[in-house]
Amino acid sequence: MDLMTDLHVALPDALLAAVGLVGLLLGAIGGDRISILMRLLSGVALAVAAVLAFQQVGQPSALAFNGLYQATPFTSFAKGVTYAMAAVALFMSGGFLKITKAERYEYSLLVVFSAMGAGVMLSAHNLITLYMGVETLSLASYVLAAFKRDSVRSAEAGLKYFVLGALASGLLLYGSSLIYGFAHGAGYDVIAQAPTSIGLTFGLVLLIVGLAFKASAAPFHVWVPDVYEGAPSTVVAYFSTAPKIAAVVVLANVMFTTFGPSQASWQGIIAIISAASMVIGAFGALAQNNIKRILAYSSISNVGFALIGVAAGEKFGASSVLVYMTIYVIATLGMFGAVLALRRNGAPLENISDLNGLAKTKPGMAFGLLMLTFSVAGIPPLAGFWGKVQVIQAGLHADMLWLVLIGLASSVVSLGYYLRIVWAVMMKPPGEALDRTDWPVATTVLATSVLMFPVLTIGIQRLLDVAVSAHVG
Repeated sequence: MDLMTDLHVALPDALLAAVGLVGLLLGAIGGDRISILMRLLSGVALAVAAVLAFQQVGQPSALAFNGLYQATPFTSFAKGVTYAMAAVALFMSGGFLKITKAERYEYSLLVVFSAMGAGVMLSAHNLITLYMGVETLSLASYVLAAFKRDSVRSAEAGLKYFVLGALASGLLLYGSSLIYGFAHGAGYDVIAQAPTSIGLTFGLVLLIVGLAFKASAAPFHVWVPDVYEGAPSTVVAYFSTAPKIAAVVVLANVMFTTFGPSQASWQGIIAIISAASMVIGAFGALAQNNIKRILAYSSISNVGFALIGVAAGEKFGASSVLVYMTIYVIATLGMFGAVLALRRNGAPLENISDLNGLAKTKPGMAFGLLMLTFSVAGIPPLAGFWGKVQVIQAGLHADMLWLVLIGLASSVVSLGYYLRIVWAVMMKPPGEALDRTDWPVATTVLATSVLMFPVLTIGIQRLLDVAVSAHVG
C-alpha cells in the first residue's frame, strides 16, 4: 500500500520512466521504422505528465520513498512547465530530423529520460536523489548534443558538454559529501537544521557551482555558446527551455528549503553569479553573428535575471522566479522554432544576415519572430516585460538595489543585439528564397508569439496568482 502511495505522489515521473522503458523494448524490436510512432508516444506521455504535474500544484506537499522524494506546489509548477516544453520541442523536431536524416527512435526516448531526470531533481528531498536526477538529465543531454553523428560540430559539442559536465557533477558530488559529513545527513530537512560551520559552507559553495553549471549561469557558462552552435537545432530548442527552467528552479528550491535558515551565507554568492551572468550575457552577444550563439548568450543573461529572484529569498523571490522563467522558456521555444523553420536549400540559417528581408518573404514568421524577440528583450506591453517587473520588485523588496540596477543596465545593453535581428528582418533587402516552412514549427512560432502579446500579457495576473499559490514547502 505504501508503494502505491509513493507511486501516486511520483506519478508524473513514474509515467515517463514506464514509457521510456517500454519505448526501449519497442525500439529494439521495430528499430528506426517506428521512430515517428515513438515520437508521438513520447510527446503524448510528456503532455500527460505535464497535466499530472500541474494538478499537484493545488495539492499539499507530499513525501514519498522514505523522504527521498517530495512533491510540492513550487516544484510541481516548474515540473509541469518542463514537461510541456519538452513535449512541444519534440513536436517541432519531426521535420528537422527528417531533413537532416537523423530520424531515429532513440531521439524521443532520450528526451523522455532527460525530462524525467529534470523531474526527479526537481522533486528531490535528499542530496542523493538530487544527484540521481541531475545525472539522468545530464547523461541523456550529452548524447542528444552529439546526436548528429556525421557532424563534426555536433560531436565536438557533445564532447565539450560531457567533459565540462563531468567536472561540474564531480564538484556537485564533492559538495554534497561535505554537506552530508558536516550536517550528519543528506535529507533537506536534516541539513536545514544543521548548525552553520566552515565545512558546511564549503560544501554549499561547491553545490552552488554544480547547480549553476546546469543552469548555465556565469562564470560556469563556457560550454553554452559552443554547445548551442554545434548541437542540432532541435536539440538546442529543447536544451534552452525544459532543462533550463528545471535547473533554475532546482537551484532556488535547494537554497530556499535546505539553506533557508542560513540565507545570509549564500545570498551574496547568488547575487554575484546573477550579476556576472547578466553582464557577460549582455556584452558577450554583441560580438556574435551566429544566431544560435546570440541566443546562447541571451539565455545566460536571462538566467542571471532570474537569479535576482533567487537571491531575494523565498519570501520575495519564489513566485517571481516561476513567472519569469515560464514566460522566458515559452518565448525562447518560439524563437528556436523560427531558427528551425527557416532553411535555405535544405541548410539551416546560421547568421543574422540570413534573416535579411524576412518581413517581405515570410511576413507571418517575421511577425512571430519579432514579437518573441521583443518579449525576451522585455519590451512593454509584452509578457516578457511583466516577467522582469516581477523579478525587479522581488530584488527591491529584498533591498538589493545594486543588483537590480545591474540588471536594468544589462537589459539596455542587450537591446543592441536584439535590435540587430529586428533591423535585418525589417530593413534589409531579402536574399535568396527560403524553403517551405514545416507547419508544426510555424504553428508553434505563431502560437507562442500570440501568447506573448495579448493572451499571456492580459493573463499575467492569473499566472502570478498560480505562482504565488505554489508555495515552496
